[in-house]
Amino acid sequence: MVITIPDILTADELAQARVALDGAEWVDGKVTAGYQAQTVKHNLQLPEGHPVAVKLGEMVLAALARTPLFMSAALPLRVFPPMFNRYTGGGHFGTHVDTAIRALASTGQRIRTDVSATLFFSSPEEYDGGELLIEDTYGVHKVKLPAGSIVLYPSTSLHRVTPVTRGARLASFFWIQSMIRGDADRTLLYDLDAAIQKLAKDAPGNLAGVQLTGIYHNLLRRWAEM
Repeated sequence: MVITIPDILTADELAQARVALDGAEWVDGKVTAGYQAQTVKHNLQLPEGHPVAVKLGEMVLAALARTPLFMSAALPLRVFPPMFNRYTGGGHFGTHVDTAIRALASTGQRIRTDVSATLFFSSPEEYDGGELLIEDTYGVHKVKLPAGSIVLYPSTSLHRVTPVTRGARLASFFWIQSMIRGDADRTLLYDLDAAIQKLAKDAPGNLAGVQLTGIYHNLLRRWAEM
């Protein structure tokens, strides 16, 4: 499932983040790439633990926590601390798949990457190229979102970022270990939750809504990993 969520950051949060990101010192993005990704990764990145990355990461996590659609789609158990990258001057990231297990630099705790996320900090008109291309059984999804919007997609997907030929593309990227390991099961629960919410709005008090809610939670009990 590939899902986009608009405006998870406020205008004030975006403005603060852009000032911080534009003034930050960037390093070669290969420092956090796996063996295969190192051969195709050509971008810049804030080092893990950098004060700007830590501060903005907390902002991103707070925004996710107040976004019901993110919670419904990702069903997060753990979220890897958000990281930040910059593409400019032809920078790109060739076709790759994300590393299955990542360790937190601060604690060594391991996180399984079930869902990948990209949160855009640059508006589409600020740069040319830089599309995120995500492959699945239905073809290739091209993603280039307004600043403050996020895309979620299965970490098992092949994906790439096309060369940025004008301007700069700023984004946050991170991974989620979901309570529901499989993308198909997460999609089923997401669709069921969406139907429940629509029924509650269109026919409040309808007994079918209670029954469907029970089914949702019983499936969650059966499938969730904690």
